[in-house]
Amino acid sequence: MVLVNPFHVKRSKELDDNTQTKSDIKDPKTIAMLVKDGRYTEPNIPEGIYAEMRVAMNIYERLQKQLNVLKNRVINWLDIYFPEFLEVFSDWEGKVALLTLKEMPLPCDVEEKEVEGIIEYWCDKIDRRAISRRRAMDLVEAAKRSIGKKEGRKLARQEMRYLLEEYELLNKQVEEIEAEMAELLKDVPNGDKLLEIKGVGIKTAVGFISEVGDIRRYEDARQIQKLAGFNIIENSSGKHRGQTCISKRGRGRLRSSLFRGMITIVAKNEEFKQLHMYYTTRQNNPLKKKQSLIALCCKLIRIFYAILKKGIKYDGNKMLSDIKREALARTA
Repeated sequence: MVLVNPFHVKRSKELDDNTQTKSDIKDPKTIAMLVKDGRYTEPNIPEGIYAEMRVAMNIYERLQKQLNVLKNRVINWLDIYFPEFLEVFSDWEGKVALLTLKEMPLPCDVEEKEVEGIIEYWCDKIDRRAISRRRAMDLVEAAKRSIGKKEGRKLARQEMRYLLEEYELLNKQVEEIEAEMAELLKDVPNGDKLLEIKGVGIKTAVGFISEVGDIRRYEDARQIQKLAGFNIIENSSGKHRGQTCISKRGRGRLRSSLFRGMITIVAKNEEFKQLHMYYTTRQNNPLKKKQSLIALCCKLIRIFYAILKKGIKYDGNKMLSDIKREALARTA
């Protein structure tokens, strides 16, 4: 079985009759001509451990989307019934804030408990060192001046209880699937060596392998770069040289996984941080920050490819070779 790109069909459907017509009679002929000319791709269907990793990433992303939706629903509930709550607790997902929402989500519940009752409730549930009397007093003051909705309190409490129960369930499922992903990574040849790179986590490593599949299918890292849509394209003609950019074709999940992971890597990995600084501040052709991150993503692809293909270890000194070559060129 082979695949024909729908975009190719759309662009080539006028070659035979020079019209924009699109019909069920015309499309099969266009597709057959593309296949005859060899303009098709063979699908990369993962098997074995790689299929398991692909399913694990699907589950993880679905849970993350549900979790983000749920967090927005909690904030919406607070905006309606207790908007001052986020003035006392900057993050409602904190341990003390969650305990408060479970027991006294509404301003009237806080006023009924008062400062001493709130502190006593907190002391029964968590370590005393995490408890602040000042915060309890601020919470009571916020409840007294709250402008939140006062009607429908009974079912409002029930709604918050449902939201928090669903939040805890989703968090538990995310932790379970992350543990499964960590176990799957151990079964991939040289997969655990990816985690030796500071800043590379389970999600980045598994996200890469689940989309790429068996690394033995590729003869060069540039094939993976094109698969991720990081290959450079330009629109030039004659003396005109168009601005270059990445194609953004291929597997979008692979591209987004690498880019999100690179933001963390640049923050934590000293070699990547130095290289990012060099790309954005060099005298010749300095890059913008986003362009530099994309260039570093391509370098990370080459590093992952070498580790998975050859079983070598990550060497931070090789990462800085671009800076060293520039320094040698200036000296020469």
